Amino acid sequence: MASRDIPAAEIAAVLDSMGVAGVVSAERYGSGHINATFKVETAGGKRYILQRVNTDIFPDGKMLEETVRRVTSHLQSKGVPSLEVVAYENPWRLYAFLEGYTSRDVVEKPEQAYDVGRAFAKFQNDLADLPAPRLGEIIPRFHDTPDRMRQLDEAAAADVRGRKAGCLAELAFAEARRAECSKIVDLMAKGIVPERVTHNDTKINNVLVAPDGSAVVIDLDTTMPGSALFDFGDMVRTSTASAAEDEADLSKVFSKRDYFEALVKGYLEGAKFLNEAEKDNLAFAGRLSTFEVGIRFLADYLAGDTYFHTAYPEHNLVRARNQFKMVESMEEQAEEFEEIVSRYR
Repeated sequence: MASRDIPAAEIAAVLDSMGVAGVVSAERYGSGHINATFKVETAGGKRYILQRVNTDIFPDGKMLEETVRRVTSHLQSKGVPSLEVVAYENPWRLYAFLEGYTSRDVVEKPEQAYDVGRAFAKFQNDLADLPAPRLGEIIPRFHDTPDRMRQLDEAAAADVRGRKAGCLAELAFAEARRAECSKIVDLMAKGIVPERVTHNDTKINNVLVAPDGSAVVIDLDTTMPGSALFDFGDMVRTSTASAAEDEADLSKVFSKRDYFEALVKGYLEGAKFLNEAEKDNLAFAGRLSTFEVGIRFLADYLAGDTYFHTAYPEHNLVRARNQFKMVESMEEQAEEFEEIVSRYR
């Protein structure tokens, strides 16, 4: 069930089965677009976060539950603040409400980019010693950029909506960068860049911050084996952007150098596990991750908008152009970005 139109009676029944008594309210909460999330308040003053997992995106509920439980348990065993699972009845789950923590949807100043880098570096560092077995791949080949290019090729060849003629410049942009697509995947295949436990959705709204500055990383659904480079790359994409990813006025779109520097500083202060090859490719990872999202938007546009939610017919094309403009901005600043990484590594 992908619908977020969930009857109140169903929510009440789920909470009752989970042993939550005296429910006063269960209201929509947060800005997430995948799962249905509710803030639950009880007469006794206890508060919870109730979620119904989107089973279209996450069909393997058993694997997802195992991931969430293993990650939260491991962090808690080390005394690291984390989500606390109260109950889990697939596809529903209940977390304790994290009192005193706040979140943001947009990085508004360099200090916040620093906080993002530091929080996700700590998250990766704290999970670096997660005991075997290997976590399951919740979304297989999620950051297989060559495979994303294959999907774009297929969408362009099929051209099911007759849209290809209107985005030839974007297809040419992607083609010009095809050779770079496999760089990180190839380095992983050779063992030069190691596989690590990664979050795979490293946006600022997945970091909750307490008044004392401590942070909790949330939204653990895509935590799985991967490269730390893609986690960092998506931080660059989301935390250094001058505009929203669907901003149509490309004159407003660029990657902010001072935000990149703050992000690098925060990340490298905490990411003590990185090897030299990973550090060598941090700046490149920002470009590749942004490019990857751009070709995903473009492929979805050509395929008829089957994956990303759209508000109007050209929405995914606007997003693709936006991300490609970000790539260009990073390319133009490549030497500066590399120098910044060298300064803090």
